[in-house]
Amino acid sequence: MTIASNGGDTALAATPPCPSQTDHLTAQVIIAKKRQNKEPHTPLEISWFIQQFMEGGVKDYQMTAWLMAICLNGMTDEETAALTEAMVRSGEVMDWSKSQPSHKVDKHSTGGVGDKVSLILAPLVASFGLTVPMMAGRGLGHTGGTIDKLESIPGFRAQYTAEEFARLLLSPSNGTAERLNAAIVSPSRNMCPADKRMYALRDVTSTVTSLPLQTSSIMSKKIAERPDSLVLDVKFGKGSFNTNVEESLELAKRMIQTG
Repeated sequence: MTIASNGGDTALAATPPCPSQTDHLTAQVIIAKKRQNKEPHTPLEISWFIQQFMEGGVKDYQMTAWLMAICLNGMTDEETAALTEAMVRSGEVMDWSKSQPSHKVDKHSTGGVGDKVSLILAPLVASFGLTVPMMAGRGLGHTGGTIDKLESIPGFRAQYTAEEFARLLLSPSNGTAERLNAAIVSPSRNMCPADKRMYALRDVTSTVTSLPLQTSSIMSKKIAERPDSLVLDVKFGKGSFNTNVEESLELAKRMIQTG
């Protein structure tokens, strides 16, 4: 894996695998392997599939078929970790070396109808001197995301580049010398772009509730954000994707293992 920096953004790029290692791979081979579910994918297979998806070699309908196979047959912890890593490597990660904020802490909610905790928690935590670089999501399935709620405010801007986001956190608050220290934004267009495209496909193909896909989607964005601490707020109940506590506990366990 190689690391390249451009301005304030840092891009993670996978070292291209040796052609002889991937000559046998096709989208059909990957899809069939997960559909048959006789043995798990290797990290190389997952990395190749995501890279090809981003480069146009794997089409949306082929990715959709693979996502459905995952939804039906699941993934091992090792497969989920490899998928998360591939999604992080598909774009940029935050580079905090120039801004050097205080201890960075974030909170992520798995979401549900009426969930507005982030809107209150972010400024509250920042008031204690911590930096809260919160990258929130949009609605998925029947829920409304934090970004959807904020964008209902006329003129609210949610999209920033990684460099703009870092500057925003350190900007003065209400004309004082104190740093703002908290911002809730939508992830940069260049951050985890594979997740953005997969997220859109999941939303319209009833593959939202797959635990491995939830885990990789959430943790890829959080790993790319590079906080020092992360709180996971895992919901369950009628207003959530995960209706029972056992399923929510399993999701929490998977996210901790992947992170």
